[in-house]
Amino acid sequence: MSLDTLKARLGARLRPVADWSPDHAPLRSDYDLNPGAARNGAPLRPAAVLAPVMAHDDGARVLLTRRADSLASHTGQIAFPGGRLDPGETAVEAALREAWEEVALPPATVEVLGLGDPYETGSGFLITPVVGWIRPPVLLTPSPDEVAEVFETPWDYLMDAAHHRRDHYDMNGVRRYFWAMPWNERYIWGVTAGLLKGLHARLYGAGDPAAEAEDAA
Repeated sequence: MSLDTLKARLGARLRPVADWSPDHAPLRSDYDLNPGAARNGAPLRPAAVLAPVMAHDDGARVLLTRRADSLASHTGQIAFPGGRLDPGETAVEAALREAWEEVALPPATVEVLGLGDPYETGSGFLITPVVGWIRPPVLLTPSPDEVAEVFETPWDYLMDAAHHRRDHYDMNGVRRYFWAMPWNERYIWGVTAGLLKGLHARLYGAGDPAAEAEDAA
């Protein structure tokens, strides 16, 4: 029952795939918590991630990865499968391609339900979150060059605002704030947590306990 209500809510509240544009203005960003931070002014580079909702019989979970320690940037961080768009690609095409390349998730197993809000990162990317619905079991094989680990986190946990924490770090005398959603030994933070926070806002607004409970397992 909860899977049915969740899938229906995602389909109703997410942005239609047909509304996507590579130059859509960001609706959320790293700057939401850091309004005084300077931008470099360069054009944003389009990117996409797949937010895979794994529809298990006992409840929904969100598939996430831990980036390989050998990568040039953001090593070891928790992320969605994704990356920059290739020339001529749509956000959906890029998200599905990246998920296949990173964890061997077959595109045919993903039912795309819609798009989250475009998100501007401090590193100059405009990320489109593509929400996919997947019915397990699926066999995943992480690419060792890109992904150290694949794991799933309960939807109920990530969509509970009580677990959304505003953390910060200090660098060169400047404080930067970011969203974090620690779960067990995982520290989900930064852009990934910001994307999840945006998804929560789109589905439940400022907080709708009744709707959250209806979707929960």
